[in-house]
Amino acid sequence: MKKFILSLLCCSSLTFCVAQSTNKVLNLFPKGTILKANVPYANDTLQKHLLDVYLPANAQKPTPLVIWVHGGAWMLNDKYADMNYMKKTLSEMVSNGFAVASVDYRHSTQAVFPAQIQDLNQAIEFIYQHAKEWGIDQNQFVLMGFSAGGHLASLLALSHNNHIPSFVAPNQKVHFRIKGVVDFYGPSELSGMVKRYDEDDANNSITRLLGASPLTRPDLAKIASPVTYVDKNDPPFLIINGEKDESVPYTQSKLLGAWLALSGVPQEVIIVKDAPHYGEMFDIEGIRKKIIAFLKR
Repeated sequence: MKKFILSLLCCSSLTFCVAQSTNKVLNLFPKGTILKANVPYANDTLQKHLLDVYLPANAQKPTPLVIWVHGGAWMLNDKYADMNYMKKTLSEMVSNGFAVASVDYRHSTQAVFPAQIQDLNQAIEFIYQHAKEWGIDQNQFVLMGFSAGGHLASLLALSHNNHIPSFVAPNQKVHFRIKGVVDFYGPSELSGMVKRYDEDDANNSITRLLGASPLTRPDLAKIASPVTYVDKNDPPFLIINGEKDESVPYTQSKLLGAWLALSGVPQEVIIVKDAPHYGEMFDIEGIRKKIIAFLKR
């Protein structure tokens, strides 16, 4: 029996060590951060149905949670994306007692919309159901998304109280609530994102996401646009965009902020001078202070 128990402990330790050694970003987190790696959230074996949870060392429990939604035009990257250029923000969030969960979701090249929002809803519900065993506060979830991830984070939070059946995976229910959103340069109104040079391009990222061009299926574009669902019952938003963002013009962020303001939802839009679509210009001290203050509120 002693040998059996020792064997189990060794296997458990080995699994944790392997998870640590294969994780691309754990070194960005404060020393002692506890990693729960590659947790399947959809009861299947899809590589894109995995999530990681990073828990602060010696955190006061239950711990509030930031859910990290990566960017990549809905068809690139994984749950480690956007962390390297936001490493100071990551470290500061965890140092301030916030856990972080980073979620993978299916690319548009695997499944068209609404697969991505279904995956995100399912992942967050999975975290909600396992929150107590991980020491996470079920009632303190904030979304933080980047580019395509900012779109998905905003869309999920804004549509949550509209109860859109197609946004939830078949035979699934959601019980969680979102307390706030930090949206980094996420598209908010998809029809307004089509440019003259790519309006007929089948490889355009929005066309790939929807399975059709927004110019031929504006109905689909409207369903997938965060601004469609803004109302007075939505959570607060902190919206950040680059002044020189050529991928997602800062007008998309200002538009979302304006709709939120008209509905009486607390919001702040920060346009970062001379900043491009992404990069370390978004990891500066002034923005970090805004983010930490927003999370604490």
